[in-house]
Amino acid sequence: MPQESRVKKSLLNARVNLIFYFLTLALSFFSRKVFLDCLGANFIGLTGTLYNLLGFLNLAELGIGSAIGYVLYKPLFDHNQQKINEIISVMGYLYRWIGFIILGTGCLLACFLPLIFPNTGFDLSIIYFAYFSFLASSLIGYFINYRQNLLGADQRNYVVTAYFQTATIIKTIIQMVSAYYTGSYYIWIALELSFGIIYSFILNWKINQTYPWLKSEIKEGKTLFKKYPEVIKYTKQLFVQQINGLVQFQTTPFLIYTFVSLETVAYYGNYSLVIDKIFALILTLFSSFRASIGNLIAGSNNEYVKDVFWEIGSLRFWIAGIVVFGCFFLMNSFITVWIGEKYILPFYILCIILIKFYFQFILDNSMSFLYGYGLFADVWASYTQSVIFLVCAIVGGYLWGLAGILMASLIGILIINGIWKPYYLYKSGFKLPISGYWLSWMKYNVLNVINIASSFALLNFLGMLGTKHTLGDFVVQAIVVLLTYTLICTLTFSIFSKHFRVSATRLYSQITRKGVQSNEKQI
Repeated sequence: MPQESRVKKSLLNARVNLIFYFLTLALSFFSRKVFLDCLGANFIGLTGTLYNLLGFLNLAELGIGSAIGYVLYKPLFDHNQQKINEIISVMGYLYRWIGFIILGTGCLLACFLPLIFPNTGFDLSIIYFAYFSFLASSLIGYFINYRQNLLGADQRNYVVTAYFQTATIIKTIIQMVSAYYTGSYYIWIALELSFGIIYSFILNWKINQTYPWLKSEIKEGKTLFKKYPEVIKYTKQLFVQQINGLVQFQTTPFLIYTFVSLETVAYYGNYSLVIDKIFALILTLFSSFRASIGNLIAGSNNEYVKDVFWEIGSLRFWIAGIVVFGCFFLMNSFITVWIGEKYILPFYILCIILIKFYFQFILDNSMSFLYGYGLFADVWASYTQSVIFLVCAIVGGYLWGLAGILMASLIGILIINGIWKPYYLYKSGFKLPISGYWLSWMKYNVLNVINIASSFALLNFLGMLGTKHTLGDFVVQAIVVLLTYTLICTLTFSIFSKHFRVSATRLYSQITRKGVQSNEKQI
């Protein structure tokens, strides 16, 4: 497949993702307010908790989808349709068994729902209806939609994004209308399941149209399974890498419900929604870097790779500072204007959430380069981080409630991602002394502390701090706060970091589409 085709597909993926990102961003904030007002925080907390309970069952997937996607790259490049059909058949066979496992485990878990939700204020009928509706929606992906992995491996994720997000937007609008006029929990849940089924039919129609030669046979998958041992090999590696994030993401709402309340799950979900949307937008920026790190490592010496590591790292510190500072002073104003002052969490909770985001984002740079070097041998680290989180979250949740649960995740990030991963990268990847890492790491953190202190003093003098209660006041506050900090931060980073100057220049070139060829040679 010619290189130009791959580039065009990448640009199309990015463009479609960005368009739907902003569409769903606006809709998600507006719809959440409607659902909270019309259906109540307890119902939103209940559905969120049920989704996360079922998310545990998806652990049975073991990363097979990612492994299959990796195995598909070469036959797609070679246009080997027979091999693609065989691999998709193997995937269908594996996913069929996973679907049955999830179905059986889900039915078993359903027996314990009265014990898990003893005092929610909802009838068991609504809990069971929601649970089995969400379970059925999940199973569609294993029994019917498994072929969509081919679209992802073929760089046609824009197809999945366009159809899925369009269905989601239509579904959400109808759910808002239903919630506003009827306030019915049953209709809201039924719409969730119905659009999952509708999306499945449309997606498979599009797959058949895109790949008319695709004839996967699940029955043949069992026979062909032994022909592709690499699927199991990659699955084992990816499973270990994925399990840690899955455990933390899925257990947090359930632990909040267990040690605090169902209502708090919804309150915390409001803050998580804002942070997650910001994080998703930032990832669209760094996806181009991540995709090229492997090629960079293969064609460059370790000293140069380390320089690029800090060029990207400096940009991460710069962005992290802007997000944390902006959210710290604007989050409560936004929550107040968006859904009401009663949904505001204490400031110390906001601080923990933002500190966790800060370290998670800046430390993800090491993870990107470890992947580029193919350094997956530290499987113990994922298990250790999961154990640290679960133990600290249970103890912290019992003693300090929501704050203790959130601190547990931060502790695991600091120990594993903050200490071990950089050491592992410098020792086995760069093969350089770790002391250089800590000196640069401290420098950027000190710069951010100076930037925060300077910006705070200036904004306090201007009287721009404090919670705003109207949209107009919030918009003015947001512009002044973000502009002030960004200017100060950009000035200090430009003066004290050569890596930032190089990184900013490169980013500007990509945005303005100048110097593309030279950039491709460097990253």
